[in-house]
This record gives sequence, C-alpha cells and structure tokens, in this order.
Amino acid sequence: MKTVIIGANHAGIAAANTLLDNYPDQKVVMLDQNTNLSYLGCGTALWVGRQIDSYENLFYTDKSAFEAKGAVIRMETTVEKVDFEKKIVFCRTKDGSSFEENYDKLILATGSLPIAPTLPGSDLKGISFLKLFQDGQNVDRQISDPDVKDVAVIGAGYIGVEIAEAAKRRGKNVRLFDVAPTSLASYYDPWFAEDMDKNLAAHGIELHYGERATAYKGTEHVEAVVTDKGEYKTDLVINAIGFLPNNALGKDHLECFRNGAYKVDKHQKTSDPDVYAVGDCATIYSNALRAETYIALATNAVRTGIIAAHNIGGTTLDAIGVQGSNGISIFGYNMVSTGLSVAAAQKNNMSVEYTDYEDLQRPGFMKENAKVKIRIVYESDSRRIVGAQMASTEDISMGIHMFSLAIEEGVTIDKLKLLDIFFLPHFNQPYNYITMAALSAK
Repeated sequence: MKTVIIGANHAGIAAANTLLDNYPDQKVVMLDQNTNLSYLGCGTALWVGRQIDSYENLFYTDKSAFEAKGAVIRMETTVEKVDFEKKIVFCRTKDGSSFEENYDKLILATGSLPIAPTLPGSDLKGISFLKLFQDGQNVDRQISDPDVKDVAVIGAGYIGVEIAEAAKRRGKNVRLFDVAPTSLASYYDPWFAEDMDKNLAAHGIELHYGERATAYKGTEHVEAVVTDKGEYKTDLVINAIGFLPNNALGKDHLECFRNGAYKVDKHQKTSDPDVYAVGDCATIYSNALRAETYIALATNAVRTGIIAAHNIGGTTLDAIGVQGSNGISIFGYNMVSTGLSVAAAQKNNMSVEYTDYEDLQRPGFMKENAKVKIRIVYESDSRRIVGAQMASTEDISMGIHMFSLAIEEGVTIDKLKLLDIFFLPHFNQPYNYITMAALSAK
C-alpha cells in the first residue's frame, strides 16, 4: 500500500515514523514545500531571547533519517492540487518541474497559517510572523540589529508573550498589544492572567490591552503602529494573533468545521474514506466540551499522526480525545492549564462552578518555598471536572497532568476531595492545595 503524506512537520513526521516502524508493506512518500522539517517552534523565543545557546537542536530529525527507513521524501515541493477521484497528487519542485504521485491513502498534515489581517501598511518591511524556522531566524536577525530599539508585539497569546519576553531579554523596548483585557485570555481566567500581566510589567514590558491595531505607518520600513487608541513608534512588528487551519488543498472536497479545519472521525479519517487529516489542519475531540473542536498544539499533532498511521496500517486505534493541556514560563513565573477556564466554559454555554485555593508549596519551615494558586472548574449539575489552572514560581507543571486525566475520565470534584496524595516536606504540604481546593468546592 502506498501512503502519501502532505506536510512533514510534527503530525506528518509522527504518521510517517509510525507507518515505517510498524508496517513493512507500506510505501511512504512525504511531500513538503519547506527546506527543513521537524522544527520545534516552541523553542523560537528561547533562541531569540538567548536562553539557549543555539537553534540547531530545535530540529529532532531530518530527511536522511526517513530515507534510511525507506521513505521517499521530497522537500521544497509544492502540492498544487489533489485529484481526489483519481487519487493523484500534482506537485511542482523548486526548479519548476512538475510530477504526479498516486496514492492508496492520503494524509493531509498541512498544518496552520498565521492570521494576517490586511491592514494599511501591512506590506511594509519589518513586519514579521512566527511560524516557520525561517520566520524565527528573520526575527532574530532584526532583533540583533542595534538600530532596532522599539518592538511591537501584536497578540498576547502564548507566542506573543514568549516573544515579548525574548525581545526584552535582548534589551529592546517592548510593547504588547491585544484586544482582550489581559494576556493569555484564551487559556486563563483573570485571576491568573492578571498575575502574568504584573510579571510582564515588572520586567519592563509596556502593556496595551483592549487595544486593536488598525494600521502600520512608514515609507518602506515600518515606523509606527496605529491602534484605535493611539500611535506608537516601532522599528519591528511581530504578529502573533493566532492561526487558522491550512485547508487550501481539500476545502472544496472534504467536510470542514466552522473555522475551516477538516472534520475527522476517531480514526482521523475525513469525509473521504481514503483521506486522513492530522495536526493543525484537522478538528479534534475535546473531553471537556464533549464535542468536536479545534486546538492547535504540537502534542495533539503528534498523537493524531500516530492514530491515523495505525489505522492506515491495519491496526484499529481510536482517538481518546484531548484536554488542550498547556503551559508557559515567563521570567520565572510558571502557569499551566488544562480543559476549560470559567470564561471558556461560559462561552460554550456550559454552567460551571469553580473553587480557588492559594498556599505555599511546602510547609512554612522549608527554606525553598513559594506560593501556589489553583483553580478547579467543574460543571454545576454533574460536578464533572472540566478544567484546572495552576501558577507559581515553583515548577508545579506535573500536577496539571492529573487534572487532564480527571477530565478525560469524567472525574467529579467530589471524587477528588480525599484523593490519596502523599506528603513530604521536600515536595508539598500535609494539607495539599489540590485537596484543599477540592474540599472548598460548594
């Protein structure tokens, strides 16, 4: 059987490795228009901010690794169209030559594209996005220019906050803009997000929330950002507004979600039985919502690639859904979340309650210590846990995985109240903040 994979980043790589490692009868062809593959974009800000020494290790595999396994991999190749009836992929190489690839099964792993509003002046130089390795290198090159002093970051989600920190670490004057009233509004309720905002401001980042960019000014290069509240001098604009699924190849043939993502079943199969979609171009099932949704995360991309490949290979494997677990660390302040915030639940017409608790990580007599805050969100009627948020200067990240499993399994807040959580002063308190938060639930 011949499987063609369009897209060779996290989802496509996971699918290819699964097929090549487990199904010797599979002929795998990978197609990608980029010059490189496997770039861990989550490390871009770490490199730009010089928190790591080089970018080379942000690539975890390469073309030769797949060729050694017997795959055909064609980089710098644009897929111009797919004939879904005849099962033919039409391709064009960098030098302009064209060729065709037929398939038995097709995996669309085309990822997502940065949201790029068409504003006056958006064609000026010095306006950048962060998605590909080349984008990160471009931003790093500009930030390394001593003449670039003022940086405007548009969008205060994860990527925006991280690149704002990176630019500040490089000695730039940084302004962070978002239409929302806080940073990270898609993931955290204000009780958490406002702490991150204090952290950003304390480190010298100028915050402009509730403010929408309306234009860019300049002659050839950007010189100012114009918003609905003012005009600000800038030498570099970094857009980090968000992403939309890259559905150009299949949107006229496959059934799509409201945002354009390919709708898939629990095997990652689209409305065409010979076409699978994985990663950021596909929908995913949310165990918190108990409904189909869209969550663009590298972890989801890897899981969906594995699922599609096993089903193509002949092993039935069902997706179990996700919680959208995530985390961020900015200037030493750590925040993690999973499932739904109160705001996200209400936006999805869910009736929820929440319980908050704040305490020290360890007993007061321990020298190394810090405050931890936690919020657990649960449905009003069923009392099923649907979300959790945690924050501290301590590394509390592993705790969120328990809540991820709780959401997946439909655990109630009451079940959590007397959970067997061990105690040792080196790690935690006898009255653990997770236990205390659950006990405090209405």
